[in-house]
Amino acid sequence: MTDSGPAPGADVDLPRFQVGMPPQHLITTLLGDYWFRRREPLPSAALVRLAGEFGVSPVAARAALSRLARRDLLESSKAGRRTYYRLTDRASAVLAEGRQRIMSFGLGTGGWDGKWTVAGFSVPEEQRDLRHALRTRLRWLGFAPLYDGLWVSPTAGGETVAEALRDLGVRHATVFRGGAAPGLRAPHEAWDFALLRRAYDDFLRHYGPLLDRVRGGAVGASEALVARSGIMDTWRGFPNLDPGLPAELLPQDWPRTAARDLFVEVYDTLGPLAESRVRQIVTEFDHDLAGLVRHHRTGTILAAT
Repeated sequence: MTDSGPAPGADVDLPRFQVGMPPQHLITTLLGDYWFRRREPLPSAALVRLAGEFGVSPVAARAALSRLARRDLLESSKAGRRTYYRLTDRASAVLAEGRQRIMSFGLGTGGWDGKWTVAGFSVPEEQRDLRHALRTRLRWLGFAPLYDGLWVSPTAGGETVAEALRDLGVRHATVFRGGAAPGLRAPHEAWDFALLRRAYDDFLRHYGPLLDRVRGGAVGASEALVARSGIMDTWRGFPNLDPGLPAELLPQDWPRTAARDLFVEVYDTLGPLAESRVRQIVTEFDHDLAGLVRHHRTGTILAAT
């Protein structure tokens, strides 16, 4: 391990602004948005047809379903010649945790105590898979690298990251909380605020015209389904860039609240239209199951957690 850290923003993928998510990711997103916590399996043909709304070919959609089943994220069953799929309990639990994080992101928080959670670790260079998994988990928990093996967060709990380190099998690690010492590199320099602002500004600029069309009632059911999944896919990337940095650390006129307001209005308003399109497609294969399709609003998701 080296002592010098990556440049701010390294290893960060800016949110995507067009729907182009991999088929496996798309299918789990659709199930999470319209079939969450349902035990009834859906016909594979319906899922393939839904993926087709996003330009995914039938061959690619069926391959994605098979891979999700092999990864224990989907459970398959047969009824005659038809194959059906539903989310496994493991996948449902992961989706529930992710939904709460995504929907709560950007909400106002209480005052910050000025303390930082610090995770220090050493992972051999040859254990690249572990290094990647650890970085991904730390970003999800709200950390950023101050130096290569020293990650910081103003919001994460110490026991939460300690548990993550144990789960991943990182043996050489330590976690503690404390204040920053004056005269040295400040922990908040782990984040590139210019990059973050640009990401939020791009989000507002890209989805602003969609919001205008939503307010004007100019979005149909098919477009609503695609647009709603697109804005969800984009918004879900922000917690990996911004851990919900406290107001005390942020420049003035920070655009996070405006971006969240836009996301919530578009996602919630398009819900009924998108649901009707999903129901229409599922009806082609099973009328009874189609009646169980439901969309979820941000408020109800947060209230259920």
